[in-house]
Amino acid sequence: MGAIQKLYEVCKGSLSEKGPISSEAIDKVRVVLDKITPCDVGLECEAQAARVWRSTQTLSRRRVFPSSPAIRYRHIYECKSFSIGIFCIPASSNIPLHNHPGMTVLSKVLYGTVHVKAYDWIDKAEPLSLLKVRHAKVVRDGEMSAPCGAMILHPEEGGNIHAFKAITPCAILDILTPPYSSEGGRHCSYFRSCPKSDTSGVLLNHTKGSEFVWLEEYQPRDSFVIRRDLYTGPALKL
Repeated sequence: MGAIQKLYEVCKGSLSEKGPISSEAIDKVRVVLDKITPCDVGLECEAQAARVWRSTQTLSRRRVFPSSPAIRYRHIYECKSFSIGIFCIPASSNIPLHNHPGMTVLSKVLYGTVHVKAYDWIDKAEPLSLLKVRHAKVVRDGEMSAPCGAMILHPEEGGNIHAFKAITPCAILDILTPPYSSEGGRHCSYFRSCPKSDTSGVLLNHTKGSEFVWLEEYQPRDSFVIRRDLYTGPALKL
């Protein structure tokens, strides 16, 4: 059984329409996900180019990586219980702060280096309103470079609101459980830090190494684009 087929099978047996069936189940998925390599999903050429990206000339970079700053998404599979897909992010491009309401997410960096900044809401019971800012706590702020283990975020902790900025060209394999769904009320919202003048005089707080900020929902600029791309890895046997 191929690696991506094995990942699909363990997801099918471990994830439900309400998310992981148990903490042991999500660990089973993580163990298999950690073993996925670029070769398993048709990204070996991109991964090889990313390894030498810093030392190559601009012309040779463009032979492998598109010159467009658009982020590309390679869809692999989706059902009511989970989705599997890959985000290919050009160097210096970023996915703004966004949330995963009611969802568990596993993210595996397949190649390259990405900076991750992730937050959790301080008051989890407080409803989100477009007219109101909310207090959030930084739970991750640093780089992840392949090869590395998967990052896991839970519905209310682990960095449920996070942003990615590509330091080099990179690819991230995401498993969402359950996936985004308009019918299920799981919408992707984007956020940004509020200027100090917009927080009624409340400043950023730094207590015992933790950073607290105010976040507000907003609509990203038109220049932020995620395009569908062709998945070129082994096909799943469903």
